[in-house]
Amino acid sequence: MSDSPLSPEGGDAMSRPRGPDRRWLALGAVLLATFMDLVDVTIMNVALPRIQRDLGAGYAAGQWTVSAYVLAYALLLITGGRLGDILGRRRVFLAGVAGFTLASLAAAAAVSPGMLIGARVAQGAFAGLMVPQALSVITVRFAPGRERALAFSLYGGLLGVAQVSGPLLGGMLVDHGLTEHGLLGLGWRAIFYVNLPVGLVALAGAARWMDDSRADPPPRLDPAGVLLIGAASLLATFPLIQGRELGRPGWSAALLACAVPVLAVFVRYERRRERLGADPLVPPALFRRRSFTAGLLLALALFAGVSACFITLTWGLQFGLGWSPLRVALVGLAWPAGVACTAQFTHRRGLRRARALVGAGTAVMAAGTAGLVAVTAGAGRGLTAWPLTPWLFACGLGMGLALPILANAVIADVPEQSAGAASGVFNSVTQFAGVLGVAAAGLLFFGAGPTSAATTPGPDAAPRALAFCAAAFLLAAALSPLLPRRLLPDRPDPPEGAAGAPDGRRVTLFNTGQASPGRSR
Repeated sequence: MSDSPLSPEGGDAMSRPRGPDRRWLALGAVLLATFMDLVDVTIMNVALPRIQRDLGAGYAAGQWTVSAYVLAYALLLITGGRLGDILGRRRVFLAGVAGFTLASLAAAAAVSPGMLIGARVAQGAFAGLMVPQALSVITVRFAPGRERALAFSLYGGLLGVAQVSGPLLGGMLVDHGLTEHGLLGLGWRAIFYVNLPVGLVALAGAARWMDDSRADPPPRLDPAGVLLIGAASLLATFPLIQGRELGRPGWSAALLACAVPVLAVFVRYERRRERLGADPLVPPALFRRRSFTAGLLLALALFAGVSACFITLTWGLQFGLGWSPLRVALVGLAWPAGVACTAQFTHRRGLRRARALVGAGTAVMAAGTAGLVAVTAGAGRGLTAWPLTPWLFACGLGMGLALPILANAVIADVPEQSAGAASGVFNSVTQFAGVLGVAAAGLLFFGAGPTSAATTPGPDAAPRALAFCAAAFLLAAALSPLLPRRLLPDRPDPPEGAAGAPDGRRVTLFNTGQASPGRSR
């Protein structure tokens, strides 16, 4: 497929005067919105105690401010990706960013727990429309090779930085050490108000520079598939999020077990639609690509370990040892510092050594987490910041090796007409991995009983939960040999008008008022 789309008038956009390469500017806007969403997931962990106190929320209501977002997000990720394929990725992305920004304003203005929970549901739903378009834009607008590798490296680096930036930003915005009531006296509301300028900048940038794209002819939406995958997502995530808080009642295990047959029905239904020539919500052919399936399993283990690691450190240091949110966040800076040291090397070497870099990076993360286990177990309640720093830095070094190339390795072989569906599946897996990691960490840290503000874990709680993280990273390293050894080399554009996919379906790029730039030469 040529990256030089036909203009609506039928002329070749490349024949007109070329301006700046707007693809990178559009990618910047998309990544900014994605970063806003990813940070919003983790920043709540730091602000939650202040929110509960100020709104008079009980522990269950406080947990629902986190859970409601995750559930709405997980329910719409796959559907949001497919809607981008059908309606146009620019259109769906703009709707998602606008809705997310308005929902953030509503959350900042909340005066009751119910109002805040409702705003968080809206945030998660609009994020489910917004986030899947990022990988789709990369797959469609950047040719295989170094351009796409750089775009994926930026996305992968963003994932790593966002995972560790939430607690830091939360500490800076909320901590009473900055002002009497946090930043500008806003307290916890600052974590939502900060989304307003970020969202507006992302919205303006995407409206100005992002060309629309969708499959041509566009696939039809699969309503039954949407209902089935939504039900499976809800059955899998709800018990993991709320089961421990409610003391692991029998119905939570039953709901989790029901997710398996519902998912099996979904898979069978999608295969039937594929055989009949209809458009499935998630094309089963995606899972016949080893790089995609193995990459999803690896991402599941990796992101479960990362989420479990950070929530464990937040619980252990902030609640267990009484550290301030800002102190916890500053110690965590060692992780993104490590990412910064190796991410550029991964970008340069990733095309030829994708499998080796992911395997080495996840192994280094396992070693770093094992060091955290030893430090927290040895120091107990006398733990200080300095023994943690080198091991957190080592984890960051490993993430910088693995994460920038992972999304590229998973998505690289996906046909462009399925880019939205593949992006939705990838993001759904990473989101479910976060839920799974937090659930596993909670079980190991607090035990099987319900958690309350009075819960006091023992000194061995953090080492137990961190050991799960080390095991998850080791599993990711063991799966890395299933990834492609190297990614596709750069290749010239095929003739204009050539089909962009094996089945002849072409991806159409709709000009939005400017000449669409071609590939950099």
